[in-house]
Amino acid sequence: MSLAAFLGFCFLTLMGAISPGPAVLMSARTGLTEGFRVGSFLAMGIGLGACFWAICAMSGLGLVFAWAPWALTALKLGGGAYLVWTGIKLWRHAREPLSEGPATETPRGALSALWLGVVTQLTNPKPVVVMSAIFLGTVPPGTPFWQYLALLAVIFVNETVWNMSVARIFSLDRTRARYISLKTMLDRLFGGMLFLFGLKVAVT
Repeated sequence: MSLAAFLGFCFLTLMGAISPGPAVLMSARTGLTEGFRVGSFLAMGIGLGACFWAICAMSGLGLVFAWAPWALTALKLGGGAYLVWTGIKLWRHAREPLSEGPATETPRGALSALWLGVVTQLTNPKPVVVMSAIFLGTVPPGTPFWQYLALLAVIFVNETVWNMSVARIFSLDRTRARYISLKTMLDRLFGGMLFLFGLKVAVT
């Protein structure tokens, strides 16, 4: 694999991590409500979920979806339903008050946050199709196994560092104080966006 192809792979996967979606939205809200530590574990879970989709892409699952689109449709409907349910739950609890202490909600444990990150990433199966295209466009046939491991590491780092950064920004005291003052409106915004992301995942 040439240096140019490797850099192209790094850039494309970074753009995929940065693009707005359920994972970034969940990182922002977790940073706001549960702090940076929990947000960091969530981000690592998102990175692991991205690696899972990348392994599926390397294994040819994108081609399977092309031959059996009903399988992709079933996954999209399931993932979309989860996001819609999460969005509705956020909307319904938007009026519940939050304290202004360092932890506005009882923070979940590390494993719970990690698992939430994995589940959030897996609700959207479309990345496997995108990653299949990235691998086909940048990774030549006969690439050594260790280079595939390096590419997985790139994906994990891109997804984790970006979502950690989002969680960090939203965990800052000034940001969280502003959130508390606008909680009802912002939680409904978060809930509405997750609801719309869920619909988008399910129907596109």
